Amino acid sequence: MRMTSLLATAIIMIAPATFAMAKDEGLAKAVAAPHRAPAMVERDKARKPQEVLEFFGIKPTMTVVEVSPGGGYWTEILAPYLKGKGTYYATVGQRSDAFRKKLAADPAAYGDVKLVEVTPGAAIGPAGSADLVLTFRNVHNWMSNGTADQMFEAFFKSLKPGGVLGIEEHRASNSQPQDPKAANGYVREDYTIQLAEKAGFKLLGKSEILANPKDTKDYPEGVWTLPPTLAMGDKDRAKYVAIGESDNFLLKFQKPQK
Repeated sequence: MRMTSLLATAIIMIAPATFAMAKDEGLAKAVAAPHRAPAMVERDKARKPQEVLEFFGIKPTMTVVEVSPGGGYWTEILAPYLKGKGTYYATVGQRSDAFRKKLAADPAAYGDVKLVEVTPGAAIGPAGSADLVLTFRNVHNWMSNGTADQMFEAFFKSLKPGGVLGIEEHRASNSQPQDPKAANGYVREDYTIQLAEKAGFKLLGKSEILANPKDTKDYPEGVWTLPPTLAMGDKDRAKYVAIGESDNFLLKFQKPQK
């Protein structure tokens, strides 16, 4: 009887941990979807989409805003994952023809994507409607054009009370002062936290999922020296390919309930 009791206790202790680590199968299906471009799939090894989105707490019933989706790496995953149950907004600007064409070319995958224009400081989509705002490797761009404060204000206005802001960015070294224009594409983690807290957010968590200790952050063409851009062309190409994509941090913030 004592052995049976001990075994039952062990099962009770182990089960919650096992359950907490369960993979979101719907998200795994979206990551493995056949519509994804081969070049995008190749980058999964560096970008770890399943782990990143699970860290940010995504659920298929959420209203999600992706800010500055670029070539649509995350759109390829988010659109089918949220289709039917949730809502997916993607922001677009004046130079978004390629992104629009990508969506138009596959209505089965992207027909439910809602496109919204960004006005610095204004809410992105209906104010107070988003459960999750996501942006990947874009903070340096807003710093460069002087709109970082306004963008974080827009994120805050877009989210519901209790909503989450998820940020990925190229991590600058703490040994160097932050260039306010982030000319090399790298941003200090503490600087990003300050931007978010200034807008009213509270830090919920950090993750090292995308850390890359090989990234020395001192390249001739900044972060764009590394894959996938490889701005140096064939010069020292093997060296930069061996380093891989940049060292990135993940930060998760929350809009307070009150």
